[in-house]
Amino acid sequence: MTHASQPASARSRPSDPAADLKAARRVLLIEGEAIAALAASLDAEFVRAIDLLAAVTGRIVATGMGKSGHIARKIAATLASTGAPAFYVHPAEASHGDLGMLTKNDAVLALSFSGETTELADLIAFARRFSLPLVAMVGRRPSALTEQADCSLVLPVLIEACPMGLAPTTSTTAMLALGDAIAVALLERRGFTAADFQVLHPGGKLGQQLLRVRDLMHTGADLPLVKPGTSMAEAILVMTEKRFGCCGVVDAKGKLAGIVTDGDLRRHLSPALLSAAVEMVMTRAPRTIRPNALAAEALGFMNAQALTVLFAVEGGRPTGILHVHDCLRAGVR
Repeated sequence: MTHASQPASARSRPSDPAADLKAARRVLLIEGEAIAALAASLDAEFVRAIDLLAAVTGRIVATGMGKSGHIARKIAATLASTGAPAFYVHPAEASHGDLGMLTKNDAVLALSFSGETTELADLIAFARRFSLPLVAMVGRRPSALTEQADCSLVLPVLIEACPMGLAPTTSTTAMLALGDAIAVALLERRGFTAADFQVLHPGGKLGQQLLRVRDLMHTGADLPLVKPGTSMAEAILVMTEKRFGCCGVVDAKGKLAGIVTDGDLRRHLSPALLSAAVEMVMTRAPRTIRPNALAAEALGFMNAQALTVLFAVEGGRPTGILHVHDCLRAGVR
């Protein structure tokens, strides 16, 4: 049996690297020009869309059919990961019960290059019936979608990168870029921070990069702390019990006055060491880190200074202690 795609395959030309590179560069240039034109075309309607979406107390429901649906899925994922709760609803499935996923507090972001996608009809009608904000992302105006939408983001006139001008290429790239622009504008409008980002991305490399010292540091009874006047014999017992290879010396106000490390013990090794007070041995004004600092920053600082531990300090008071192994176990590099 002959596969339907074989006739086209039979017409394929021999390998021609120069032609392949030429085609690829043509596509990228066409799509790049379209994105530049899209950036220049943004106006008050884009701001209106951000106003509508920023005011949503529920979720942003992205939808679209075919290739537009694939782009809508990615836009929903980007919105959700940057602090704007969102999900994708397939328009055909919406007509068969998935409209129940929408609430009165949601908004709809509908993608359709033609603006005439029939599968969107029930979802659009639902949005209008229950007064859900409806933002359209389309390739042309007027259309059935733009006539119903509260706000329409219309792509500039563009050329599909497909040589036949048929396969959605430039149009989907432009929609994807516009979705990113919406997500970032909402992110900045909401004041979304790196700390917020880490909460939503606890796993993988992003989560590791955004871990903070306070996420990894040891606190409370685990802190190896002694007071001035403590003998070195007692301090060594604390160092041994807590297993950080050091102990901090805190003054009467609870502020970190110094630190005693294994290195300090070696430098002051003598018959009188055990009876000496910790302040005679400690390193004054020790290097510290902020609890809110990125763990990657702390690791870099420890590597640069040849340190294995750092006290995390707030207002001069030690609130935690971080060991280099804590960072490495968490995957911080």
